[in-house]
Parts: sequence; structure tokens; C-alpha cells
Amino acid sequence: MGFVQTEARKKMEIEEMKCMLAACGGLYRRKDDEEFQGIRASSKQVVEFNDEEELVCVTSGVSYLGLAIVNRLLTRGYSVRIIVDNEEDKEKLRELETSGEMRTSKNGIIAVMAKLAEVESLVEAFQGCHGVFHTSAFTDPAGLSGYTKSMAEIEVRASENVMEACSRTPSVRNCVVTSSLLTCLWRDITTTPELPPVVNHESWSDESLCIRNKLWYAVGKLRAEKAAWKIAKERGLKLVTICPGLITGPEYFGKNPTATIAYLKGGQEMFRDGLLATVDVMNLADAHARVFEEMKKTAYGRYICFDRVIQVEDEAERLAKEIGVPANKIVSEDASNCRPPRFVLSNKKLCNLMSRTHRSCYDRS
Repeated sequence: MGFVQTEARKKMEIEEMKCMLAACGGLYRRKDDEEFQGIRASSKQVVEFNDEEELVCVTSGVSYLGLAIVNRLLTRGYSVRIIVDNEEDKEKLRELETSGEMRTSKNGIIAVMAKLAEVESLVEAFQGCHGVFHTSAFTDPAGLSGYTKSMAEIEVRASENVMEACSRTPSVRNCVVTSSLLTCLWRDITTTPELPPVVNHESWSDESLCIRNKLWYAVGKLRAEKAAWKIAKERGLKLVTICPGLITGPEYFGKNPTATIAYLKGGQEMFRDGLLATVDVMNLADAHARVFEEMKKTAYGRYICFDRVIQVEDEAERLAKEIGVPANKIVSEDASNCRPPRFVLSNKKLCNLMSRTHRSCYDRS
């Protein structure tokens, strides 16, 4: 009976992945008529590649964000190598490929087994790839809906290993690391009362503040991103980091309770200060692909990515319902008496980059 339940669960997960990929394809076909924070995205735009085939690698490629990035890269003509660390995930990808769900370009996908804890394993996986997307998607190994201090340490080591492997792989030219908006917004106003009102790509969270408040998800992302930048600068590797707000999308919370709940620790403070922002997983995947392509030209540094800032109580309550968490995770009991937001989020740098390949860009900050 146990075996039957396992097989049934696997089939259910594969079907969910198929639905998600179908949603990706449908959204990208509609991009011409939709706006991403004022950015128009066109899936019809021709991407100019070198004569040789573009092969890129995505870590955690079976994760919710990883799948969206993989599908977006496929639609833009890349061949994608996906890193998996167990046979079950490899089987899921094989099923998706044979079903035709991921055959959206002339190229295709290749799944390879590799461990983020082993540099040599990653070096072997990256061989021949021109770019690496490290999505750093981690789940609680204990099966709990949270993000622990030990998980933060695992995330940092994985980031170090990925960057080290990239630096040792001659074919790898560029690397995109998925960080978090949380690496930018937790600043200590008690020690620095004159903080700049705008939170942008130049802002960094205060690590000691995050530790004091046990914001382990922020600590993990912050340390992991800083570790990536340290190695990139030491080894001369071209790196960009994308710092997304809370990721949303169809059934995201059900598949990623760890990341959602961990991100929202301190949610009331973020909402109160005007710093609670979300980004649809499809838009985030598109941003990854666009930034990677612009690395061949002028893209550099960090990019904040969001498409909605939660500013009023009604929006906060709708978000809580949308992602399946209690409203008090975001809205405090005295929310009606709150002062105006102290800070303003800005994704102007990403807007400027996207505007070079899209028809228009609007930044409200």
C-alpha cells in the first residue's frame, strides 16, 4: 500500500508540474498585452545568440521557481541542463520531457545528478555550460513549515560551492544568483535614524538585526549573496544577483510553505514600513532570462524585482488569503492607526534594463 501511495503522489506532482508549465507557456504568449510593473515583455522578440549553441544550467530546476526559469529559457531558444540531487526528481523531469510539456524550443533539457554540497560534482555538471542560474531553492529537511538557522548555513555553503564550481569551469561566463529582497530591507533605524527613505539595489540588510530577531531566512539569503559576491570578485567571475519580493503564483504556498512562511516572518513590520512586495513567478523567471542576456552588454550588480507593493490593509488581507496564511501574519491589530509608510521600494534599475529590450517602462517610485 505504501508503494501505491508513493506512486500516486509522484503522478500527482508530475501533473501539477505539467499544469504549471502550461501556465508558463500561456502567460508568455500573452506578454505583449500585459505589463510587469510597467514593463512590456514580448516573447516574439528575436534573441541574438553566438553561432555555437547556448547551453545553460539551472540549480534546483525542479523547484517552483526553477521550473519557471527553465521553461522561460526554453522558449527563448536555450538548451538547459537541470541539476537534480535524487532519482525521483530526475524521473519527474523525464516524464515531463516525454510528455512534450517542456519541448517548447528546438533545443531541450538534460537532467544531471549533482550535489550542491560537493564542488567537484558541480564542476562536472557545469562543463560546457555558458551560464549558470543558481536559484537556491531549499526546503526544510525536517518537513516543517519554517526556515532554521541550520538551513541558513546550508544555503551559504551551497552558494559558495556553486560560485567556486563556476570559477573552475572554463566554459561558464556568467552566473545569475537568486537572492531575496530581504537582503535589502532589514535596516536598524535605532542605530541609524537618518536612513535613506528609498530602498533599492544599493541597500543592504543589517545582519546583526536579522540575527537578533531570528530572521533566519533573511540571514541565509544575506550571507549567501555576500559569499557569492566575495568569490566572484576574487575569481573574476561575472555575476548578477536578483532580489525578488515574496514569490506568488498558482498554488505557490502549497508547494513552498517553507519559503513563504519564512519570508513573512516580520511581515507586519514590512507592511507597516511600505516594504512588503510580491512578484509573480512568471515575471520573476522572465527577469532572470532578460538580465542574463543583458550580461553580455551592460548588466551588472544587484537587481530588485517586484511587481506589486502591498500598501493598504485590504491588499494585505487579499494577499494573505491568496497565499493561504493568517491575515495577522501581515496586518497587526492596530493597523488602522499606523503611520504612513516610512520607506519606498525602488526597482528602477531593473526597469531601466528591461526598457532597453521592451517598448516602455514605468517606475512608480
